Parts: sequence; C-alpha cells; structure tokens
Amino acid sequence: MEDGTVLEGSGFGADKTASGEVVFTTAMNGYPESLTDPSYKGQILVITHPLVGNYGVPKKNLIKGILSNFESEHVRVEGLVVSELTEGSKWNSENTLDEWLAREGIPGVSGIDTRELTMKVREHGVMAGVLSSGTGPKELKSCFKKKYGSTHFVELVSPKKPVIHEFGRKNIVVVDFGVKHGILQHIAQLRYSVVRVPYDYPERKIMAFDPVGIVYSNGPGNPNLLTEEAKTFRKIMEYKIPKLAVCLGHQLAAIALGKEVAKMKFGHRAINKAVVDVTTHRSYITTHNHGYAIERENIPEGARLWFLSPDDNVVEGMTSKEYNLITTQFHPEARPGSNDANFIFKVFERMIKDAT
Repeated sequence: MEDGTVLEGSGFGADKTASGEVVFTTAMNGYPESLTDPSYKGQILVITHPLVGNYGVPKKNLIKGILSNFESEHVRVEGLVVSELTEGSKWNSENTLDEWLAREGIPGVSGIDTRELTMKVREHGVMAGVLSSGTGPKELKSCFKKKYGSTHFVELVSPKKPVIHEFGRKNIVVVDFGVKHGILQHIAQLRYSVVRVPYDYPERKIMAFDPVGIVYSNGPGNPNLLTEEAKTFRKIMEYKIPKLAVCLGHQLAAIALGKEVAKMKFGHRAINKAVVDVTTHRSYITTHNHGYAIERENIPEGARLWFLSPDDNVVEGMTSKEYNLITTQFHPEARPGSNDANFIFKVFERMIKDAT
C-alpha cells in the first residue's frame, strides 16, 4: 500500500504486477458483473464478502452485441483482493474465477484479511496499492508515481467509433464513457435502437443520429478532467431532447452547469445502498460504484434535488425541467441487484413519449 502497509497472501489469476487505487465493495454476489464494470478501470478491487468464486464464471450471453450477464467484454479491474478464493461451480459456469482472471491477464490475491484492509481504507481514505507476486516492496515503490485522479481512464474504455445495436426504428444515443451493458439492455427493452458514440464526440455528430433521447453513461476516473466533454454536454442541454445521465454522467451534468465534483474519502461501492426520493420520501436499495460526488449544498443552478444518500447527504439524483434532464448517481439498471430503481428507465421513456 502507498502508506507502507504490506499484506501477504496467495496469488491466483495472472502472474504479474498491477497497480491502482485500492477500493472496496460490500456486495455479497455479482463478482462477474463487478469485475467487468468499466468504472473500475484503474482500481484494485477488495471484495469484503469472505467467499468469492462460489458459482464460477458463466459463458457470455450476447444479444445483438449486448451482454446480459457481464458489464463489458473484458475484466476491467487492475487486480482483485479476496479473503478466500473458492473453486465453485454452477450449471452455467464455464470457468473458475482463477481461470478467468488468468485468461484475462488480471492478478488476484487471496488469504488477505479484507476486514483489516477495508477498515484502513475507511479510516485513511482510498490510496494507491500494488499487487505483485515474487517482488519485494522496495522494488515496487516506483509504481506509486502514477496518480489515479490525474489519469484519463475514460479513453481506455470508450469505443473509438460508433457502435449501433438495432432494436427499433428510432435512436437513443449513449455517450459512452465506459457504459455498463446492463444500461444498454434496459434501453434496448424500450424498443429503441442504441447508438453508442465515443466519449469525445462533438455535438453535431451526436445530433446527426437524430436521437429521441440521449444518455450520458457511467465511466471511470476523475470527472473534473473532462472539461471539453462538459462543454459539449452544456450544448446538448440546450436541445429539448430528453436526457438521462448516470453516475459519471450525473457528475458531468453538474460540471456542465458550472460546479466542481468532490473526491470522496472512500466512495460508495455496493449493491445495497439506500437512497431517498426527496419528492416522495420513499427510499430505495440501489447499486453504487463511485468515488466522486456532488454535495447537497453544491447543486447547480437550473437543477433540483431528486435523490439523496441518507448515510452522508451525497446527491444521488437531480432533475431539471429547463433542460429536460434526469440524473442518478446510482446505477438504475442494478445488475446484479436490486431492481428497486429500474423504474428510472420508465421515467425516461415517458419523457421521450411526451417530447415526440
């Protein structure tokens, strides 16, 4: 760890050295979805649940280019830390977790006191770490020179050219900062074709697809680095086309409206995080994966608070009638669970129907 802490365990997966920001998730299941979430690019993931690998790794299920059981085509984390690796299996399992990570070139380590490690991150905040086999701590010090907050991870996970998934006659454009396939699947279920464009696509190229709706996706890294993309988002806001912004997209909406987004001490990463709808006072259990956030007192002009975290008052959603925009910091598609917030896509669908 960056602070000099050394934890020893048993390696699995790929035999290599990896570095990244050390973060933890309290999810008890869904490791195939978590490990393939592009928002984890640049990070070493610690899973706090003590047994990981119980049901193996399934074969990819692809429908018109969209995966129904993974969040992207490859493992996106830099490394994985678990307490106990299991050689589990299931009727649809194709590989063990060990075999899968080895094939994907991702190192892992088991036999770690993940409770101790999680408490360290909670107390001191996220920090850099190096996961390596057969290398001493002194030789790894150079790995800490690369800083997570100043690295442009989005360009590593965004497509280089448009990707079209045909499901209907009209288009919804997804500005892809590292979109989860669960989001694509929910949009496709609305019976619109999904057009994924690179994160840095200009306004005129986005609008050339004649979209009935625009989605700004989740993605990795520091949103404050995306200054040009925020300017493009600000231009897109002037169109009355319905817009949905998720996670990084939610943060980018605030930046586009003139606010900075703050780095959190250790972030929200789980599938059991509560959020409260401040307009109805109803609460929902949701999936989170974010290390940056908008604070309640920093809501931009032109937007209203929609969802709030009861744990730390982080803004979890905003609305704007002026810009025909809804945002969620949490993941409404919620793979692997819970499904409480799936209704967000229905809200987006109603916005589209009202506008056409």
